[in-house]
Amino acid sequence: MKWIWSFIMVVALLVAVSPQSLAAEKNNNANVRVIHASPDAPAVDIYVDGQPAFKNAAFKDVTDYAMLAPGEKTIQVFASSANGEGKPVLEQKLSVEAGKNYSVLAVGKLENLALKVLEDQKGSGKKAGLRAVHASPNAPAVDIGVKGGDALIKNLAFTQNSEYQFIDPGTYNLEIRPAGTDKAVLDLPNLPVEAGVNYTAIALGLLDGDPSLNVILLKDGK
Repeated sequence: MKWIWSFIMVVALLVAVSPQSLAAEKNNNANVRVIHASPDAPAVDIYVDGQPAFKNAAFKDVTDYAMLAPGEKTIQVFASSANGEGKPVLEQKLSVEAGKNYSVLAVGKLENLALKVLEDQKGSGKKAGLRAVHASPNAPAVDIGVKGGDALIKNLAFTQNSEYQFIDPGTYNLEIRPAGTDKAVLDLPNLPVEAGVNYTAIALGLLDGDPSLNVILLKDGK
């Protein structure tokens, strides 16, 4: 009888961690990642409803997606050196839905830090999806286009994001230009994009400042 009981326990464990059960768990939760895009803020810890969720995120860091139960959340941002004590640098409410993916960006300089929330769409099909976020606090509105060619994304101002633009897979040489001009302020060479994948390009840092203007390219969805 002992071997029968052991067999039952093994089967129960396999069922508990089966792909179907993992999918059900994912669908019952939201997936959230955090991007530190504030050029003068220190490394930060992110607390959700009073509990540490993301630790020691520095400028340009992107966390992995983490599962959160759906509903309204209280997000608190602390300098990592504070160990979650005292007054947070920022406190903001955030509502997330089950089965959805989110990117939460800390944007702006430390004196006016804010959270920007994006819903991330997982890609599919033969095209690649590309959207952009303007997170450089001292840069003007910008266009993003093929180097020496047409703009793919136009007139994007600080804290704004574009919708996904669907493009053929391949390797692209892009550039960032002040909106309505053909003069590049930042080249983005050799960006590979894959079919069936959505991407978010985040312009962050400072124009003619330190840290300098840069772009990070993220794959969206989990």
